[in-house]
Amino acid sequence: MNLILARVLVVDDDEVMRTFVVNSLRRLGIQSIETATDGASALRTMVTFRPNLVLTDIHMKPMDGLEFVQQLRAHANPLINEMKVIFMSADASAATLQEAMPLGTYGYIVKPPRLDTLKAKIELALR
Repeated sequence: MNLILARVLVVDDDEVMRTFVVNSLRRLGIQSIETATDGASALRTMVTFRPNLVLTDIHMKPMDGLEFVQQLRAHANPLINEMKVIFMSADASAATLQEAMPLGTYGYIVKPPRLDTLKAKIELALR
C-alpha cells in the first residue's frame, strides 16, 4: 500500500508524543490520521475511522495498549481482530516485550521513534 493512502490511528496518552508521531507520519506523506488517548477511546475511534494500521503506546490509563490489542484480537469482526498494530513505548524491558510480542503485532518501536524506523515498520505492516 502506498503510504499516502494509509489510514493510521495513533494511540498515546502523552500529547507531546502524539503530536510528534502525527507530525512524523505527515513527513512520510500519510495524511489520513486520527488520534486517541487510550485503548478505550481507540476502540470507539476505530468504528468510524477504520484505519489500516494502529500505532499504540503500551502504558496508558484507563485501558493500556496491551489490553487494547487483546480486545482487538478477541473481536468478532475480522476487520478489527486482524488489524495491523505496531507498539510504541519508551519501555523496552524484557518483561514488557514478552507480554507484547505474542499479541500478533508488526513490531515494537522504542519512543521517540526515528523517522526511518517508523517508515520501515509501517511499510512492512502495510505490505
